[in-house]
Amino acid sequence: MKTILVAIAALLAGQGALAKQASSNVSVTELKFYDLYGMPVAKGYGDPASGAHSNYIRLPGGTVSPRHTHTSDYYGVVIAGVVANEQARGAVDRPLAPGSYWYQKGGEEHVTKCISQTECLIFVSSKGSFDFHPVP
Repeated sequence: MKTILVAIAALLAGQGALAKQASSNVSVTELKFYDLYGMPVAKGYGDPASGAHSNYIRLPGGTVSPRHTHTSDYYGVVIAGVVANEQARGAVDRPLAPGSYWYQKGGEEHVTKCISQTECLIFVSSKGSFDFHPVP
């Protein structure tokens, strides 16, 4: 758990939005999820529709996203479950257990998977807005 908190703190530190936010504490049980591009998402800070933000994404076990891109770069931290985020078509999944993270370059095609049977919870942080562009 300490590894996860350190990873999240490091990602947030580079975003610059924390200086504008009042100190606060939010329990995972208080997160309010809403639908964004067909995924349950809960707000961390900022607005994913307009700029720098962080959010939590829940994926049911066995979920495989369609191949897609995002305009902005982002970092993802695995909080629960086991995730794979692969760019190459047909790539072998590299399991990312809780505490692991990945960097996804904007404009680069990829597939994100929850490869565990249990739900995955991911913390995402980006300096830009969040969008989702399916790729055939």
